[in-house]
Amino acid sequence: MRIHHDWKGLPLAARGATVAMGNFDGVHLGHRSVIDAARAAADAPLGVITFEPHPREVFQPDSAPFRLMNAESRANRLARLGVEHLYELPFDTVLAGLAPEDFAREVLVDGLGVSHVTVGADFCFGRKRSGNAQTLTQLGREMGFGVTIAPLIGDGQDEYSSTAIRTALTEGRTRDAERMLGHWHRIDGEVLHGDKRGRDLGYPTANMAVSGLHLPRFGIYAVQVDVLTGPERGSYAGVANLGVRPMFGENRPNLESHIFDFKANLYGEHLSVALVEFLRPEMKFDSLEALIAQMDQDSARAREILAVR
Repeated sequence: MRIHHDWKGLPLAARGATVAMGNFDGVHLGHRSVIDAARAAADAPLGVITFEPHPREVFQPDSAPFRLMNAESRANRLARLGVEHLYELPFDTVLAGLAPEDFAREVLVDGLGVSHVTVGADFCFGRKRSGNAQTLTQLGREMGFGVTIAPLIGDGQDEYSSTAIRTALTEGRTRDAERMLGHWHRIDGEVLHGDKRGRDLGYPTANMAVSGLHLPRFGIYAVQVDVLTGPERGSYAGVANLGVRPMFGENRPNLESHIFDFKANLYGEHLSVALVEFLRPEMKFDSLEALIAQMDQDSARAREILAVR
Protein backbone atom coordinates (compact mmCIF):
# COMPACT_ATOMS: atom_id res chain seq x y z
CA MET A 1 0.00 0.00 0.00
CA ARG A 2 1.24 3.47 -0.90
CA ILE A 3 0.64 6.26 1.62
CA HIS A 4 0.22 9.82 0.32
CA HIS A 5 0.26 12.79 2.70
CA ASP A 6 -1.16 15.43 0.38
CA TRP A 7 -3.57 15.78 -2.52
CA LYS A 8 -1.23 17.93 -4.58
CA GLY A 9 1.48 16.81 -7.00
CA LEU A 10 0.59 13.13 -6.94
CA PRO A 11 2.16 10.77 -9.49
CA LEU A 12 -0.11 9.53 -12.27
CA ALA A 13 -0.24 6.04 -10.71
CA ALA A 14 -1.84 7.51 -7.57
CA ARG A 15 -4.70 9.19 -9.44
CA GLY A 16 -7.97 7.76 -10.69
CA ALA A 17 -8.74 5.47 -7.76
CA THR A 18 -12.13 4.40 -6.49
CA VAL A 19 -12.04 5.68 -2.92
CA ALA A 20 -13.77 5.27 0.41
CA MET A 21 -13.74 8.52 2.40
CA GLY A 22 -14.05 9.04 6.15
CA ASN A 23 -12.07 9.07 9.41
CA PHE A 24 -12.12 5.25 9.76
CA ASP A 25 -11.12 5.29 13.42
CA GLY A 26 -11.01 1.62 14.38
CA VAL A 27 -11.72 0.38 10.83
CA HIS A 28 -14.76 -1.43 12.23
CA LEU A 29 -17.32 -3.47 10.29
CA GLY A 30 -19.26 -0.36 9.34
CA HIS A 31 -16.11 1.16 7.87
CA ARG A 32 -15.34 -2.07 6.06
CA SER A 33 -18.74 -1.97 4.38
CA VAL A 34 -17.88 1.47 2.98
CA ILE A 35 -14.51 0.19 1.74
CA ASP A 36 -16.09 -2.91 0.19
CA ALA A 37 -18.65 -0.72 -1.59
CA ALA A 38 -15.82 1.41 -2.99
CA ARG A 39 -14.04 -1.74 -4.17
CA ALA A 40 -17.15 -2.89 -6.02
CA ALA A 41 -18.06 0.50 -7.47
CA ALA A 42 -15.44 0.87 -10.19
CA ASP A 43 -12.73 -1.04 -12.01
CA ALA A 44 -9.89 1.04 -10.58
CA PRO A 45 -7.25 0.87 -7.84
CA LEU A 46 -8.79 0.89 -4.36
CA GLY A 47 -8.03 3.92 -2.22
CA VAL A 48 -9.02 5.38 1.13
CA ILE A 49 -9.21 9.10 1.89
CA THR A 50 -8.82 9.95 5.54
CA PHE A 51 -7.56 12.87 7.61
CA GLU A 52 -4.57 13.31 9.88
CA PRO A 53 -4.81 14.56 12.54
CA HIS A 54 -8.39 13.52 13.21
CA PRO A 55 -10.64 16.60 12.76
CA ARG A 56 -11.85 16.30 16.35
CA GLU A 57 -8.27 16.80 17.54
CA VAL A 58 -8.17 20.10 15.62
CA PHE A 59 -11.58 21.41 16.67
CA GLN A 60 -11.45 20.09 20.26
CA PRO A 61 -7.74 20.08 21.16
CA ASP A 62 -8.41 19.90 24.91
CA SER A 63 -10.73 16.88 24.76
CA ALA A 64 -9.65 13.59 26.32
CA PRO A 65 -7.88 11.12 24.01
CA PHE A 66 -10.54 9.30 22.00
CA ARG A 67 -8.81 7.59 19.07
CA LEU A 68 -9.07 3.83 18.81
CA MET A 69 -6.10 3.78 16.43
CA ASN A 70 -3.07 5.89 15.73
CA ALA A 71 -2.19 6.55 12.11
CA GLU A 72 0.22 3.61 11.99
CA SER A 73 -2.36 1.14 13.28
CA ARG A 74 -5.02 2.41 10.88
CA ALA A 75 -2.63 2.09 7.94
CA ASN A 76 -1.69 -1.45 8.95
CA ARG A 77 -5.36 -2.47 9.11
CA LEU A 78 -6.23 -0.85 5.78
CA ALA A 79 -3.31 -2.59 4.13
CA ARG A 80 -4.67 -5.93 5.40
CA LEU A 81 -7.95 -5.11 3.64
CA GLY A 82 -6.26 -4.73 0.26
CA VAL A 83 -6.25 -0.94 0.05
CA GLU A 84 -3.71 0.12 -2.58
CA HIS A 85 -3.55 3.88 -1.89
CA LEU A 86 -4.05 5.61 1.45
CA TYR A 87 -4.51 9.38 1.15
CA GLU A 88 -3.85 10.82 4.62
CA LEU A 89 -4.90 14.38 3.93
CA PRO A 90 -3.37 16.95 6.31
CA PHE A 91 -6.31 18.32 8.26
CA ASP A 92 -5.65 21.95 9.08
CA THR A 93 -7.44 25.29 8.92
CA VAL A 94 -6.96 25.44 5.15
CA LEU A 95 -8.63 22.10 4.48
CA ALA A 96 -11.26 22.69 7.16
CA GLY A 97 -12.13 26.04 5.59
CA LEU A 98 -12.92 24.70 2.12
CA ALA A 99 -16.55 24.87 1.07
CA PRO A 100 -17.97 21.50 -0.06
CA GLU A 101 -17.77 22.43 -3.76
CA ASP A 102 -14.19 23.66 -3.35
CA PHE A 103 -13.20 20.46 -1.55
CA ALA A 104 -14.74 18.37 -4.32
CA ARG A 105 -13.06 20.34 -7.08
CA GLU A 106 -9.62 21.00 -5.56
CA VAL A 107 -9.09 17.78 -3.62
CA LEU A 108 -11.16 15.07 -5.27
CA VAL A 109 -11.03 16.16 -8.91
CA ASP A 110 -7.92 18.31 -9.46
CA GLY A 111 -5.81 16.64 -6.76
CA LEU A 112 -6.74 12.97 -6.65
CA GLY A 113 -8.61 12.62 -9.93
CA VAL A 114 -10.97 10.13 -8.30
CA SER A 115 -13.12 7.90 -10.47
CA HIS A 116 -15.64 7.11 -7.72
CA VAL A 117 -16.21 8.08 -4.08
CA THR A 118 -18.03 6.01 -1.46
CA VAL A 119 -19.08 7.44 1.91
CA GLY A 120 -21.26 6.36 4.80
CA ALA A 121 -24.81 7.67 5.04
CA ASP A 122 -23.84 9.96 7.94
CA PHE A 123 -20.79 11.51 6.21
CA CYS A 124 -20.33 15.29 6.45
CA PHE A 125 -17.61 17.43 4.90
CA GLY A 126 -16.64 20.97 4.04
CA ARG A 127 -16.60 24.18 6.05
CA LYS A 128 -18.64 23.83 9.25
CA ARG A 129 -19.71 20.35 8.07
CA SER A 130 -22.04 22.04 5.61
CA GLY A 131 -21.88 19.23 3.04
CA ASN A 132 -23.33 15.74 3.41
CA ALA A 133 -23.59 12.57 1.35
CA GLN A 134 -26.37 14.02 -0.80
CA THR A 135 -24.29 17.15 -1.44
CA LEU A 136 -21.41 14.95 -2.57
CA THR A 137 -23.70 13.02 -4.92
CA GLN A 138 -24.81 16.24 -6.62
CA LEU A 139 -21.23 17.52 -6.88
CA GLY A 140 -20.18 14.20 -8.40
CA ARG A 141 -22.80 14.59 -11.12
CA GLU A 142 -21.54 18.08 -11.88
CA MET A 143 -17.83 17.26 -11.78
CA GLY A 144 -17.73 13.82 -13.35
CA PHE A 145 -17.13 11.29 -10.58
CA GLY A 146 -19.47 8.63 -9.26
CA VAL A 147 -20.77 8.53 -5.69
CA THR A 148 -22.09 5.62 -3.62
CA ILE A 149 -23.74 6.17 -0.24
CA ALA A 150 -23.20 3.07 1.90
CA PRO A 151 -25.94 2.41 4.48
CA LEU A 152 -25.09 2.26 8.15
CA ILE A 153 -24.93 -1.33 9.39
CA GLY A 154 -25.19 -3.03 12.76
CA ASP A 155 -25.87 -6.29 14.51
CA GLY A 156 -29.65 -5.97 14.56
CA GLN A 157 -29.65 -4.03 17.83
CA ASP A 158 -27.20 -1.16 17.41
CA GLU A 159 -25.25 0.41 14.57
CA TYR A 160 -21.56 -0.36 14.56
CA SER A 161 -19.82 2.76 15.80
CA SER A 162 -16.50 3.86 17.23
CA THR A 163 -18.38 5.18 20.27
CA ALA A 164 -19.85 1.76 21.08
CA ILE A 165 -16.44 0.15 20.64
CA ARG A 166 -14.83 2.66 23.01
CA THR A 167 -17.45 1.83 25.62
CA ALA A 168 -16.81 -1.90 25.29
CA LEU A 169 -13.06 -1.42 25.65
CA THR A 170 -13.46 0.90 28.64
CA GLU A 171 -15.39 -1.89 30.34
CA GLY A 172 -12.87 -4.57 29.36
CA ARG A 173 -15.31 -6.29 26.99
CA THR A 174 -12.76 -7.21 24.35
CA ARG A 175 -14.98 -9.86 22.73
CA ASP A 176 -17.78 -7.33 22.20
CA ALA A 177 -15.27 -4.89 20.71
CA GLU A 178 -14.01 -7.67 18.43
CA ARG A 179 -17.56 -8.41 17.27
CA MET A 180 -18.07 -4.79 16.19
CA LEU A 181 -14.59 -4.29 14.78
CA GLY A 182 -14.44 -7.56 12.88
CA HIS A 183 -10.95 -8.02 14.33
CA TRP A 184 -9.20 -7.80 17.68
CA HIS A 185 -8.56 -4.32 18.99
CA ARG A 186 -4.88 -3.62 18.44
CA ILE A 187 -2.31 -1.15 19.69
CA ASP A 188 0.55 -0.60 17.25
CA GLY A 189 3.84 1.16 17.73
CA GLU A 190 7.57 1.08 18.32
CA VAL A 191 9.20 -0.85 21.15
CA LEU A 192 10.77 1.66 23.54
CA HIS A 193 13.39 1.29 26.24
CA GLY A 194 11.84 0.95 29.69
CA ASP A 195 13.20 0.43 33.18
CA LYS A 196 13.83 -3.29 32.41
CA ARG A 197 12.15 -4.26 35.68
CA GLY A 198 10.24 -7.08 33.99
CA ARG A 199 13.49 -8.78 33.03
CA ASP A 200 14.54 -8.84 36.68
CA LEU A 201 11.21 -10.47 37.57
CA GLY A 202 11.62 -13.17 34.93
CA TYR A 203 9.10 -11.54 32.60
CA PRO A 204 10.91 -9.34 30.05
CA THR A 205 8.49 -7.05 28.26
CA ALA A 206 8.27 -5.00 25.08
CA ASN A 207 7.16 -1.52 26.12
CA MET A 208 5.00 0.72 23.91
CA ALA A 209 3.56 4.20 24.36
CA VAL A 210 -0.22 4.66 24.30
CA SER A 211 -0.41 8.45 24.34
CA GLY A 212 -3.18 10.00 22.25
CA LEU A 213 -5.33 6.85 22.31
CA HIS A 214 -8.58 6.01 24.02
CA LEU A 215 -7.36 3.61 26.69
CA PRO A 216 -9.10 0.28 27.29
CA ARG A 217 -9.66 -0.85 30.86
CA PHE A 218 -6.39 -0.96 32.76
CA GLY A 219 -5.27 -4.45 33.61
CA ILE A 220 -3.81 -7.69 32.33
CA TYR A 221 -4.69 -9.11 28.91
CA ALA A 222 -4.05 -12.24 26.92
CA VAL A 223 -2.54 -10.87 23.72
CA GLN A 224 -1.40 -11.80 20.27
CA VAL A 225 1.76 -9.92 19.36
CA ASP A 226 2.60 -9.42 15.70
CA VAL A 227 6.20 -8.35 15.16
CA LEU A 228 5.98 -6.23 12.02
CA THR A 229 9.62 -5.35 11.43
CA GLY A 230 13.05 -6.88 11.91
CA PRO A 231 14.38 -10.42 11.74
CA GLU A 232 11.80 -11.78 14.23
CA ARG A 233 8.76 -10.93 12.09
CA GLY A 234 5.88 -13.19 12.99
CA SER A 235 2.92 -13.74 15.30
CA TYR A 236 3.37 -14.76 18.92
CA ALA A 237 1.23 -15.41 22.00
CA GLY A 238 1.74 -13.43 25.15
CA VAL A 239 0.37 -11.59 28.16
CA ALA A 240 0.38 -7.83 28.62
CA ASN A 241 -0.13 -5.16 31.23
CA LEU A 242 -1.92 -2.00 30.14
CA GLY A 243 -1.83 0.73 32.76
CA VAL A 244 0.29 2.62 35.26
CA ARG A 245 1.94 -0.22 37.21
CA PRO A 246 0.73 0.75 40.72
CA MET A 247 3.15 -1.71 42.32
CA PHE A 248 6.00 0.60 41.32
CA GLY A 249 4.37 4.00 41.67
CA GLU A 250 4.25 4.78 37.95
CA ASN A 251 1.73 7.30 36.65
CA ARG A 252 2.14 7.33 32.86
CA PRO A 253 0.13 4.61 31.12
CA ASN A 254 1.91 2.28 28.74
CA LEU A 255 1.58 -1.20 27.29
CA GLU A 256 4.06 -3.87 28.41
CA SER A 257 3.84 -7.15 26.50
CA HIS A 258 5.57 -10.35 27.56
CA ILE A 259 5.93 -12.76 24.64
CA PHE A 260 5.96 -16.40 25.67
CA ASP A 261 9.16 -18.37 25.02
CA PHE A 262 10.81 -15.43 23.22
CA LYS A 263 14.39 -14.25 23.74
CA ALA A 264 15.21 -11.78 20.94
CA ASN A 265 15.80 -8.04 21.32
CA LEU A 266 12.90 -6.00 19.91
CA TYR A 267 14.00 -2.44 20.73
CA GLY A 268 13.16 -0.12 17.85
CA GLU A 269 10.98 -2.69 16.09
CA HIS A 270 7.26 -2.14 15.45
CA LEU A 271 4.63 -4.36 17.01
CA SER A 272 0.88 -4.79 16.65
CA VAL A 273 -0.56 -6.05 19.93
CA ALA A 274 -4.09 -7.52 19.85
CA LEU A 275 -6.00 -7.39 23.15
CA VAL A 276 -7.67 -10.81 22.98
CA GLU A 277 -9.16 -11.14 26.45
CA PHE A 278 -9.18 -9.11 29.67
CA LEU A 279 -7.88 -11.22 32.56
CA ARG A 280 -7.96 -8.98 35.63
CA PRO A 281 -7.59 -5.36 36.78
CA GLU A 282 -4.28 -3.82 37.79
CA MET A 283 -3.53 -4.18 41.47
CA LYS A 284 -0.83 -3.49 44.04
CA PHE A 285 0.73 -6.50 45.80
CA ASP A 286 2.27 -6.78 49.24
CA SER A 287 5.53 -8.20 47.90
CA LEU A 288 7.44 -8.98 44.72
CA GLU A 289 6.94 -12.67 45.47
CA ALA A 290 3.16 -12.20 45.44
CA LEU A 291 3.40 -10.23 42.20
CA ILE A 292 5.48 -12.94 40.51
CA ALA A 293 3.08 -15.64 41.68
CA GLN A 294 0.17 -13.72 40.17
CA MET A 295 2.12 -13.18 36.94
CA ASP A 296 2.65 -16.94 36.77
CA GLN A 297 -1.12 -17.45 37.09
CA ASP A 298 -1.85 -14.76 34.48
CA SER A 299 0.55 -16.35 32.03
CA ALA A 300 -0.91 -19.81 32.53
CA ARG A 301 -4.43 -18.52 31.93
CA ALA A 302 -3.36 -16.54 28.85
CA ARG A 303 -1.69 -19.64 27.39
CA GLU A 304 -4.94 -21.58 27.87
CA ILE A 305 -7.03 -18.85 26.21
CA LEU A 306 -4.71 -18.39 23.26
CA ALA A 307 -4.28 -22.11 22.69
CA VAL A 308 -7.90 -22.38 21.55
CA ARG A 309 -7.78 -19.40 19.19
